[in-house]
Amino acid sequence: MNIASSVFKNNPVKRISENFNVQFRMEMFNVLNHANFAPPGPGDANTDLFKSSGESLAGTTGGALVKTTVPERQIQFAVKVIF
Repeated sequence: MNIASSVFKNNPVKRISENFNVQFRMEMFNVLNHANFAPPGPGDANTDLFKSSGESLAGTTGGALVKTTVPERQIQFAVKVIF
């Protein structure tokens, strides 16, 4: 499930104009993100669990989960001037 949300605060500035407004915004995408890791696959360079000599790669990158199946959570801040 991919949920987006935004929170904003309007700040009217009457000294400049009746319609002048400065808006502070925070927008969040994929709010309920949790990690869904993809299994190791070709092209990751980590599909092998053992070296050709039989030595374990467990302490290095062998079999490491390096990709996810969903995009990460993103948060952005903005200032919007309305006049």
